[in-house]
Amino acid sequence: MSAAHEQINDDARLEYGPHRDMEKSSESLPRSQSSSKIDISILESDRVSLGSDVFDPNLDSNEADFEEDSPYPEVRSAVANFDDDTMPASTIRAWVLGIIGAMVLPGVNQFFYLRYPGIVIGSLVAQLVMFPIGRAWARVMPSVKIFGHSLNDGPFTIKEHVLVTIMAGVGATSAYATDIIAVQRVYYHQRNNFSYGWLLVMSTQLIGFSIGGIARRFLVSPPSMIWPAALVQCALFNTLHSQSYAGAGTRQGISRERFFAIAFAATTLWYIVPGYLFQALSWFSWVCWLVPNNVVVNQLFGYKSGLGFSMLTFDWNQIAFIGSPLATPWWAEANIAVGFIFFFWILTPIFYYTGQWHSQYLPMSSRLPFDNMGQQYNISRILRADSTIDLEAFRAYSPLYLSMTFVMSYALSFMAITSMITHTIIYFRKPIRVQFGRSLREQPDIHARLMSNYRQVPEWWYAILFVITFIFACVCVHIWPTSMSIWALVVALLIAFVYTIPIGMIQAVTNCQVGLNVITELIAGFILPGHPTAMMLFKTYGYITMGQAMQFTADIKLSHYMKIPPRPVFWAQIVATVVAGTVQLGVQSWMFSNIPDLCQQHQADNFICPGTQVFYTASVVWGLIGSNLQFETGQVYHSLLYFLPIGAVCPIIIYVINRKWPNSLLAYANFPLMVAGLASIPPATAVNYVPWAIVGFVFQFFVRRWHFSFWAKYNYILSAALDAGTAFGIILVFFCLQYPMRGKLGFHTIQQWWGNTVFAETADWNSLPWKTVEKPFGAEIW
Repeated sequence: MSAAHEQINDDARLEYGPHRDMEKSSESLPRSQSSSKIDISILESDRVSLGSDVFDPNLDSNEADFEEDSPYPEVRSAVANFDDDTMPASTIRAWVLGIIGAMVLPGVNQFFYLRYPGIVIGSLVAQLVMFPIGRAWARVMPSVKIFGHSLNDGPFTIKEHVLVTIMAGVGATSAYATDIIAVQRVYYHQRNNFSYGWLLVMSTQLIGFSIGGIARRFLVSPPSMIWPAALVQCALFNTLHSQSYAGAGTRQGISRERFFAIAFAATTLWYIVPGYLFQALSWFSWVCWLVPNNVVVNQLFGYKSGLGFSMLTFDWNQIAFIGSPLATPWWAEANIAVGFIFFFWILTPIFYYTGQWHSQYLPMSSRLPFDNMGQQYNISRILRADSTIDLEAFRAYSPLYLSMTFVMSYALSFMAITSMITHTIIYFRKPIRVQFGRSLREQPDIHARLMSNYRQVPEWWYAILFVITFIFACVCVHIWPTSMSIWALVVALLIAFVYTIPIGMIQAVTNCQVGLNVITELIAGFILPGHPTAMMLFKTYGYITMGQAMQFTADIKLSHYMKIPPRPVFWAQIVATVVAGTVQLGVQSWMFSNIPDLCQQHQADNFICPGTQVFYTASVVWGLIGSNLQFETGQVYHSLLYFLPIGAVCPIIIYVINRKWPNSLLAYANFPLMVAGLASIPPATAVNYVPWAIVGFVFQFFVRRWHFSFWAKYNYILSAALDAGTAFGIILVFFCLQYPMRGKLGFHTIQQWWGNTVFAETADWNSLPWKTVEKPFGAEIW
C-alpha cells in the first residue's frame, strides 16, 4: 500500500470532525502511485479527527480512488455502493405521485403551521405513504402509453420512489415568505393581492436553487460532505425496497423491515400517552411540580420559560424538535451540548440574576417583546398609519426589551456569523480553492464515479433560473409599497451567496445549519431603519436564499447517494416548489377567510400563529424600531455588538491552542457549531435541547462505540421510525381526539386530570419574572 493510501486510511479511521487542518494534510501527503482496498475494520473506529481529512487536494481522482465503498462508516451503513443505470426514475407514475405529494404535504403543513402546538409532516412521512401507493399503481394501472410514455412501467422502483419523495418534500414546510404576508395582514393591516404573494414566494423559494447549483461541486461531490439527514432517508429507502448494502449484513437479528415496522407502530401508539393521556410526560418539569410557586426554582428547572435543569421528557416530538439526535454525529451534538451548558446554564442565569439589560423584570425565556413595565409591548402606540415608526410616540412610550434567553440567542447569532468566516478561512480555504479547479466527476468516491455516467445539469440552466427569479423579486419589491429598493435586494442576495459554501460545509458534516436571519436583520435595521416590511423582505431574501440553496443541495446529495439522474431531479425540484408555494398561498388565504380570529392570542382552536408571532417581534426589533435605536451607543442592547468581534476571534484562539497542544480537549471544539447549534432558541426551549443531547450520547456515542454492528444496522432505521411514527401519532391524536367538537368528545374530561394539568399550574408555565415592576425601569439610558 502506498504512503498516500496509508495516510488516507489513517484519516478515514479517525473519521470526520467538526473541522480539518486542510492545509496540513494537503502539504504532508505524497502523491499516490497505486490503489488499494480500504481496511474496513480500521474505518469503524470511533475516534474523531479534527486535524486531517480524507480529501487531499494533491491527489488526482484516479490516484485517490476508493475502489469499493465510501471511507465513512455512516455512509456505508446506509447507502448502496452499486447502481443499475437501466432502472427507470423519471416516469409518468413518479411525476403524478410527486405532484400530488407537492400539493398535499405543503397544504397540510401550512394549515398546521399556524396552530400551536404545530405539526410538521416531513418527507419521511411522504416516503412511507408513497411506497404502498406506488406499488398499488404498479398492480392496477394499465400499461397504456400517453405521448410515448407508459402509465405503468412495471414494479415501482426505488429511483421513482426517491424522485417522488424529493418532490413531496422540497417545499413541504411552510414557505418562509408566507410569514411576511401574515405579519403584514395581521399586525400592520396591509393587504396585497395574490400576485404579490405569488411573486414573493416564487422568488424567495427558487432563487436559492440557482446558488445551490453552483455549490454542488463543493457540497455534493466530495465524500467528506456526508449530509447525515440524507443517510436516514437512504437507509429507509433501501429497507423498503429490500436493497442490500454495507450496513445490512453486519449483524444477526431481525430484519430491518421488521425492526422498522415494530418501532413505527410502537412510536405511533406511544405518542397518544404524552400527546393526550398524560401530557406531563411531554413537559416533564418534575421539580417545578414540587414547588410550583417558587419562581427561582421554576426558572431553573422549568421547560416553558425556564432553563431545563429537569433534564427529561418522554415525548419524541420534543426531543427531535431541532432534528433527530440519531442522525447527528456525536461530536456535533457534544459541541452543541457544551455550548448550551456554557451559554444558557452558566452565563444566562448570571446575567439574569445580576440584572443585565433589566431582564430580571421579565420572564427568563419568552418569544414576546416587552415594555419598561414588564408588559407585552404595545406596538400600536408607536405605529403610524403607513406602518412606519412614530419616533416621538416611541420615546414617550418605552424602549423594547427581550427576555434573557432571547437576548442570548441574538448574542450567539452575532458570534456564529463572524466565527463562521474565520473558521472557514482557517480550515477550508484550500479545499475550496481546489474545488474551483475541479469538475463534478473528478472526485475520489465510488458514488461520484457512478453518477458520472449520467448527464449533468448545465450551468446555464442555473443562470436562467437566477435571471427569471431575480426579475420576479425586482417586480415584487418595486411595484408594491414595500419601501425596499433594488440595491437592497442585491445586497441581501450577496450575503446569501457569500455564506452558502461555508454554511453548507458545516451542515454537510454536522446536520446543523447556521442561519443568516439575525445578521440580515441587523444589516437591514441599519440600512432600512423604520421600515418593517422592507426589513422582512431583506431578511427573507438574504436568509432563505441560503436556506433554499441548502435544501436544494441536500436533495441533490440524496439523489447522488441513490443514483438518480441529475436532470430529472432538477426539474422535479423546480416544478414541485412552484406547485407547493402556490398551494400554500391558497391555504393561507382560505384560512384567513374562514377561521375566526386567526393569529389572535385567544383563538378558540389554538390557531395563534406562534411562528408568525416571532417573525413579527423581529420586524419590530429590527425593522420598525431599527438597529440604531436598539444597538447604537447608549441604547439598551449596544453591548451585544461586542459579540461580533468575540465570535471572529474565538476560532483563532482555538486554532492556536490546537497547533500548540494538538491532543487537548479543544481539538474537538467547533466554535461556529457550538453557538449556531443553539439558534432555534426561541421558539425552542431547554426541553428540546437537553433530552436531545442525552439521547444523542446514548446512541451516537455509547451504542456506536460499544455496539457498532447494532448501530450500523438499525440506527438510521430507528431514527426514521421514531420520526414517522410520532408524526402519524400527532395526526391521529389531532384529528381523532382534539379537533372533533373542539376536543369535547365523550371522554374529554381526561384532559382535566392531574397528569394533564400539573405542569400548567406552575410559575414556569405562567412565565413569571424574578422581580416585580414597581416603576418604569431603564430610565437611566432613556
